[in-house]
Amino acid sequence: MTQGLAELDGLVRQRIRALRVAQGWTLEEMASRARLSQSTLSRIENGQRRLSLDTLVTLARALDTSLDQLVEDASDDVVTSPMIDAPHGLMRWPIKGDPGMTVVRQRMTEPPPEIASRLRAHPGREWLVVLSGTAILMLGNRRYRVETNQAAEFPTMMPHAIGAEGGPCEILGIFDRDARRGHQRTDGD
Repeated sequence: MTQGLAELDGLVRQRIRALRVAQGWTLEEMASRARLSQSTLSRIENGQRRLSLDTLVTLARALDTSLDQLVEDASDDVVTSPMIDAPHGLMRWPIKGDPGMTVVRQRMTEPPPEIASRLRAHPGREWLVVLSGTAILMLGNRRYRVETNQAAEFPTMMPHAIGAEGGPCEILGIFDRDARRGHQRTDGD
């Protein structure tokens, strides 16, 4: 086994144990859920038993995770470089665990539209936190003031818009796949 494979093997075993412990399950409870013996599970976690594909699939199911997440390389866990979208004033970070999720940092200087017909709706959910300044979140007929270090989460099927109040504001937003697509379609408007 090469050095890289040995490191990945150890990482997978650590994940199995960490996920079991995070669920609050004993070896006996986890072994029962995976239909393995307690001894087998202990040897898997301690590196004394070879990991086979069928065992990994069984353990992933029992831990309510995917095989991909269980065996992904550790270097895939960290996102360090944003993608710059200069024309729209955005920095985007893809979320590795769920490629449908995107994190966006945006500086806003304009207030949200006052006319209800200019609010947008699309499938998905959005979450945002104001990093500096004050943002105004328009949701249908409601207007929310979101100040520095405050957050908001909402379904994007509700007509919505976000803008600044009293000067520039900076937000960090997290979009699920559908919300991201909805915002990409409207960026050119």
